[in-house]
Amino acid sequence: MYFLSMLIASQMEPTYARRVYPCFDEPAMKATFNIRIIHDPSYVALSNMPAIDVSEVKDENGSLWTVTTFNTSLKMSTYLTAFVICDFDYVTRTERGNEIRIWARKEAIKNGYLNYALNITGPIFSFLEDILNVSYPLPKTDLVALPDFGAGGMENWGLMIFQEASLMNLPSDEFTSRKAMIALIVSHELGHQWFGNLVTMNWWNDLWLNEGLASYFEYLGATFVEPKLSLDKIFYAHVVQPVLREDSEIARSLSESEDKIKGSFPLMSLFDNITYSKGASITWMLSGFLTEKLFIRALTSYLKEFSFSNANQDDLWTYIQMVIDAQDEVHLPAPVKQIMDSWTCQNGFPVLTLNLTTGTVRQEQFFNKKNRKSTDSYNNTWIIPISWMRNGSSQPLTWLDKSSKMFPEMQVSESEYDWILLNVNLSGYYRVNYDQLNLKRLARLLENDPKAIPAVSRFQLIDDVFALTDFGYVPIETALELTKYLAREDELFIWNVVLLNLIPDSLESTLKNHEVYPLLKKYLLKRMLPIYHYYAGFIRQNADALEDDYFAQAYLEKLMATACWLGLQDCLDLSSELFAKWRDNPEYKIPFLIRRTVCCYGVAVGSDKEWNFVWERYNHTDSVEEDEDVLLYAMSCAKESWLLHRYLQYGLSDTLFSSNCTSVIILHVVTKDIGHRIAWEFVTENWPLLSQGCRFFIMLLWKRMRERLLLCYWNLQNLKILKGENY
Repeated sequence: MYFLSMLIASQMEPTYARRVYPCFDEPAMKATFNIRIIHDPSYVALSNMPAIDVSEVKDENGSLWTVTTFNTSLKMSTYLTAFVICDFDYVTRTERGNEIRIWARKEAIKNGYLNYALNITGPIFSFLEDILNVSYPLPKTDLVALPDFGAGGMENWGLMIFQEASLMNLPSDEFTSRKAMIALIVSHELGHQWFGNLVTMNWWNDLWLNEGLASYFEYLGATFVEPKLSLDKIFYAHVVQPVLREDSEIARSLSESEDKIKGSFPLMSLFDNITYSKGASITWMLSGFLTEKLFIRALTSYLKEFSFSNANQDDLWTYIQMVIDAQDEVHLPAPVKQIMDSWTCQNGFPVLTLNLTTGTVRQEQFFNKKNRKSTDSYNNTWIIPISWMRNGSSQPLTWLDKSSKMFPEMQVSESEYDWILLNVNLSGYYRVNYDQLNLKRLARLLENDPKAIPAVSRFQLIDDVFALTDFGYVPIETALELTKYLAREDELFIWNVVLLNLIPDSLESTLKNHEVYPLLKKYLLKRMLPIYHYYAGFIRQNADALEDDYFAQAYLEKLMATACWLGLQDCLDLSSELFAKWRDNPEYKIPFLIRRTVCCYGVAVGSDKEWNFVWERYNHTDSVEEDEDVLLYAMSCAKESWLLHRYLQYGLSDTLFSSNCTSVIILHVVTKDIGHRIAWEFVTENWPLLSQGCRFFIMLLWKRMRERLLLCYWNLQNLKILKGENY
C-alpha cells in the first residue's frame, strides 16, 4: 500500500511574496511579520521564527485542523519570509544558544544522510560570528532539504531551504569532494544571514552586495570546516577563472542603475555568475589590497550601522574609506569609491600588457579582437592593484591608475634569469599579456624549475595565455611554448585547465576524426605520462588514499578520460581490468573518482557482452540516480554502430525510458566519434516524435551542434601548428 505525502514550501525571491500575501514587495520596505498557518494535523509547519502556539480548530465540515502560530519576526524584507509544511523528521544541535534543526525525509534522517550538514552548520555560524564580530540575532535556524527545489539553496532568515542533494552525504563517504560541495552551499546561505538578511541591498541593482559577499564568505567558511581544502586554489579554480571566461562577453556591469535594470534586464537574469562570482572576485581583490584585517574591520562597522536596514554600494565604500582614513599602514592611490566604481560600474575587465625593455605597463579592456566591429567602443580604464614578483621575490604592491605607466623597477637586464610575474596568485581581477622576452624567460623557468612560480600563478599563466590566444592577442605558438614544461607539472587543477583548453568536451569526437589527432596525441601523451602513472598507481593499489585529495576527486576523471581518448594502452587496460572485476562481481565498487571513464572505456573496448551488462545494471532496481547517469553515458561509448542504433531506438520507448532520458541519450551519443552522424540521422528520421515532447532538448541539441561548428574550425587551425614543430 502506498501513502501519498504532500509538501508545501515557499520561494519568495525576488518578487513572489506579492503573489502569496498583500505587501509592498520591495527589499527596502522592511517590516515585522506575524505568521499563522492552518494545516493538516499530520504535518508540521515551519516559518522564519519559532512556533509560540499550536492549537486545533474545526472547519464547517467538522474536520480537525492544526493552527501553528509563530513569534513576530525581526524587521526584514518581504522576499525573506518563508514557510514549509511537511511530514519530515529532523536532527538537531544547539550552537551558542541557536537551536539548529535540519529537516528531511524520514528515511534520510534515519540513515544519517544529514549528519555531516548538521555537524558543520554550527561551527560555520560561530566562525562567521567571530570573524564579523556581529551576533546572529535569531533563536533558531531550520534548514530544510527538499526532494525538488529550483535552486541549490535559499537563505530565508531562520528557515533556509535546500535541494536535498545539496545537503545529503552518505555516512560512509569520507571523500572530501562531496563534503566540500555541501560545505560550500551551506556556508553561502549562512553568509547571507549577515549579507542580505541583516543588511539588505536597497534594490536589486546592487544584488552583488548580497550574493557577491556571501559567495566570498562561502569559501572562507567551507575551508574553515574542511581545512584540507586549499582556499586559494579552490577559489581561483571555481570562481575567478570561470567568470573571467564569461565576463568578457557580458554586456552589463556588476552594479547598474535602477533605471537601466528596470528597462533592460529581467530581475531573474541578475542571479548569474557576474553577480555571484565576479562579485566574490572583486571582494577577494579588495580584501587583498586593503589587508584582510582592515577589510573585516570595515565590514563590521558597515553591518552594525545598517543592521535591520538597507544599503547600497556607496555605503560600503564609505565605511571602508572611514577605516582607511583612521590608519596609516595602507595607502591608496585614490578614494575607495573611485577605485571600486571602476570595477563595479564598468562592464568587463582589463588586460595588462607589460614591456620589460621599457618597464611600461599598459591597460585596455579585454575583448575578442577577432569579432570586434568598427562601431564597438572599448575605452574603459580601471584603477588596478598590481601584486608582482621579480626572480622569485615578492615586490611591494603598486598601482596602475591610468591607461599606461612606466615602472622603472620592472625593467629587466639581459640575463635570461631576470623575469617578472604580475598579478601574483591571481590577486587581481584581470589578465596579463607579457612581451615575448618575458614569456620566453618564463617558459624556460617552467621547464627548469616549475615550482619557482607559485601553483596558482602557473594556473593563471596558462589560462591567461590560452584566453589571449582565443581572443586574438597572441598566436597559439605562445600558448604551446608555455605548456612544454607539463611533464614536470604535478598539480591536477593546472592540468585540468590545460585539457579544457586543448580538448574541449564538445570537440572530442571532431578532433578524433581529424588529422590533428595524432599530433595532439604525440604532444600531450609524452607530457601526461608522469602524472598519469602517479595517479594510476593509486587507483591500482589504494584509491582510498586519495579521499583527502579534493582536486583528484574533481579533476582526475578528466585526466584519465583524456589518456584513454588519446589511446594510452595502460589507461585502456586499466579500464578493462576494473570493468571486468565489476562484471564478474557486481558488488565490486569501481573507484568513484574514475567510474565514468572506466564504464565508458570498458564498453568501448569490449563487445555487446559489456554493453548488455551495463544495460542490465541500469535496469537493476537498486541503481541510484548518480549511477544511472554514469550508466546512460557508458552505453553511448560503444564502438559498434549497431549498438548505438539499438540504444537510440530503446530511447524512444516510453516503457524503457522517460522523455528526459531520451534527450540525455541522444546528447551523449552525439558527442562520440562514431555517434555524431548516427545521432543526427536518428534525430532527423524521428523528428516529428521527438519534437512533440522534448522542446528543451531540441534547443540544447541545436546549441551543441552550433557550438561544435563555431569552435571546430578555429581549434583545428590552431592545433595544426603542432605539425612539423618541435613540441
